[in-house]
Amino acid sequence: MRRISSLFTYGAGLSAALLLGTLSCTKPAEDTPDPTEKASFDLLQEKILTTNCAMTGCHASESDGSFGQHKLVLASGKSYENLVNVAPANASAKTDGLLRVKPFNSLSSLFYHKLNTDAAHHGGKQYGNPMPLGRPPLSAGQIEFVRRWIEAGAPKTGSVADAALLDDQTGSNATFTPLAPPVTGQGLQLKIDPFDVKSNFERELFVRRLLNNSTDIYVKRVQIKMRPGSHHFIAYGFDRTTNLPAANQVRDLRNPDNSVNLATFLSMANHVFMAGSQSPNHDYTFPEGTALLLPANSSLDLNVHYVNKSDKVFQGEAFLNLFTVDKAEVKYAVKPINWSNESITTPPGQRRTHIKSFTFSKNVKVLALTSHMHKLGEKFVIRIKGGSRDGEVVYTTTDWEHPDIINFPTPISLKAGEGLTSEITYNNTTSKTVSFGLTSEEEMGIIFGYYYEE
Repeated sequence: MRRISSLFTYGAGLSAALLLGTLSCTKPAEDTPDPTEKASFDLLQEKILTTNCAMTGCHASESDGSFGQHKLVLASGKSYENLVNVAPANASAKTDGLLRVKPFNSLSSLFYHKLNTDAAHHGGKQYGNPMPLGRPPLSAGQIEFVRRWIEAGAPKTGSVADAALLDDQTGSNATFTPLAPPVTGQGLQLKIDPFDVKSNFERELFVRRLLNNSTDIYVKRVQIKMRPGSHHFIAYGFDRTTNLPAANQVRDLRNPDNSVNLATFLSMANHVFMAGSQSPNHDYTFPEGTALLLPANSSLDLNVHYVNKSDKVFQGEAFLNLFTVDKAEVKYAVKPINWSNESITTPPGQRRTHIKSFTFSKNVKVLALTSHMHKLGEKFVIRIKGGSRDGEVVYTTTDWEHPDIINFPTPISLKAGEGLTSEITYNNTTSKTVSFGLTSEEEMGIIFGYYYEE
């Protein structure tokens, strides 16, 4: 199962794109423990965790807004017990048998994967956002220090890694290489041009791009690439094709004073999920014989979110490649799921779970699922409705801002009359009754995803 952890989320944990230098691609002799030197873990805490991770809003305490998603505190005195021999909250990493830190095995340690974002170095695996979110990337030397500490058994005491590695800056200012477009006639590229993200600010924006397709097209493969510092990229289609935002115009979700741009927010109510990633590099191919149908004269609303927790301005940028295939090669057209529970009224000061089931009229295979709720949403669960797997949970997220997107390597087979159930818990901490609606003061409960009819 490939999972894009917390897609629609603002600030969910340790993240910022990094490149791994040659230090981590070789296997040098491990350092011999020296009990007279400062413990390697103490240095790791001081030079990496405290300065990059254990920050308010990230991994400082259980009070951080993102804690419900990652459940990881990296403050001094707590980080070791929360890292070593602990199962991760990331479902994809857990499915692959990773621990947060597995002693003597860096490649089975999610902590190392989150630092080392060279997916090729790890067999192409992606486990959501790299670390640290919104801050300069770690250097190859720092990453190698972490690797050596893990390979030496991840001890709490004793010096087992060369401290000089922490001062090495190789690869910390790597140049971004744009994503090459598909070969002419085999697809098209859409992009969000470079833009500034001011210091200590989160910038999320939308740009509607025209596909300029006079006939239906079928997309068999999706590639995404973003500059470092990205939190997510999503391409949306539209539920209704009237009153669309102006094409090629940048629409910020936040005003310069950090207040919500209402016009942009309202336009999100018309969105239907088409593709997305939190990993800076993403490559997804639909199953053999299937392709995503994009009708003639389509446009996509490209959405990107960057978090800058540094004191310097940096640039964001994103690319989307859509590789197409001839209709004759498509046996099944992939379609989007867009199911809403509009009966989610929650009285003031109450926590309620709202449940609604949706069914398919034909036999289908579900390829991907994600969700959408607003800020009062605490948990979104999707279960199978009907059949031999009735009640089975196939999706869970606790992050309302950027929920997980799950691509199922083995599609979920459902017969006609079977379907999916949304089970959404809202905690209304306001003094007013909150119901389904389009504004930030109202709520939503939507299942998004992909399926095709058999």
